[in-house]
Amino acid sequence: MTTQTVSRRPERRSGRREGRAAWVLAIPFCLLFLAFTAWPVVQSLFMSITDTKARDLRSPFSVNIIGLDNYTKALSDPVFRRAALNTAYFVLIGMPLTLVLALAAAVALDKGITRFRSIFRLGFYTPVITSIVAVAVVWRFLLQDPGGLINTALGWVGIDGPNWLGDPNWSMPALIMMASWRNFGTAMIIFLAGLQAVPPELHEAAAIDGAGTWRRFRHITMPLLRPTLLFVMVTTAIGYLQFFEEPFVMTKGGPLNSTISLSMYTYNQFGYGNYGLASAMSYLIFIVIAIVTAVQFRLLRERT
Repeated sequence: MTTQTVSRRPERRSGRREGRAAWVLAIPFCLLFLAFTAWPVVQSLFMSITDTKARDLRSPFSVNIIGLDNYTKALSDPVFRRAALNTAYFVLIGMPLTLVLALAAAVALDKGITRFRSIFRLGFYTPVITSIVAVAVVWRFLLQDPGGLINTALGWVGIDGPNWLGDPNWSMPALIMMASWRNFGTAMIIFLAGLQAVPPELHEAAAIDGAGTWRRFRHITMPLLRPTLLFVMVTTAIGYLQFFEEPFVMTKGGPLNSTISLSMYTYNQFGYGNYGLASAMSYLIFIVIAIVTAVQFRLLRERT
C-alpha cells in the first residue's frame, strides 16, 4: 500500500462527512420545496385537465379528466381574451415607460445630481418598499373625480381632467402611470450599478476623440449596459405580465372590464370555484411569460 493511497483515505472520509452535512442542511429546504412548491405545481397541472370545482374538494377522486377542454374554454372566453389584451397593453406601454424613467433617474444620480444624492436615491426607491395596497389606495384618492388632487391641480391651469378610474379610455393609462411611478425605483438601482461599472477611461478616450455626450451614451454606455438591460427587462416583464393588485384595489377590473388582467381574471375563477379552468388559465399565463422571456433573451443576449 503506497503512501498516496493512505493519504487519500482521510480525504475521502472528509468528503463523505461534508456530503452528509450538506444533505442534513438541505433536507429541511427540500421537504418544504416538495410540500409547498413541487406538489402544488404537479397538482395544479393535473387539475387543469380535469373538471374540478369547489364541490369536488371533498371527493377529489370523483373528478373527470377532460384533457385540454379547459384550455380551449379559456381561449374562447371573450373576457379572458379581453384580459389578455389589457395585460398586453399594460406591458407594452408600462414596461418601456418604467425603463425610461429608471434609466433617466439612474443617469441623473450617476452624473447629474451631486448634492443630496443619497436622499434622492432613497426617495426614488421608497415607493418600491411601500405596500402596493397602500400605494393603490392613495392613488385612488389622487385620481378620483371629482375632488382628486390630480384633477384639482389640472383645474388650476384650466384643464378639465378626465374621470381617470371611471372612464374606460383613461382607466388603464391611470394604472400604468401609477405602476411606472411605483416600480421604476428597482430598475433605477440596477441601472445605477450598471452605469458605475462602465470604465470611465472609455468615456475619456471618446471625449478626446471629439465624441459628444449623446454619442458616448449611445455607443459606449448602452452597449455595455446590455446585460443589465436584459435582466431589468426580463424581471419587469415577468412582474407586469402578472399585475394584479393595481386593478384589484383601484378599479375591481372595471369599468367595463377595461382594466381586468389575466391574473385577476384567473383569481376570480378560483373564487367562483372553477378550479380546473383557473389552473388552465394559470398555465397559459406561464406559457406567455416563458415565450416573452425567451424572446427577450434572443434579442439582447446575442451581443452581450
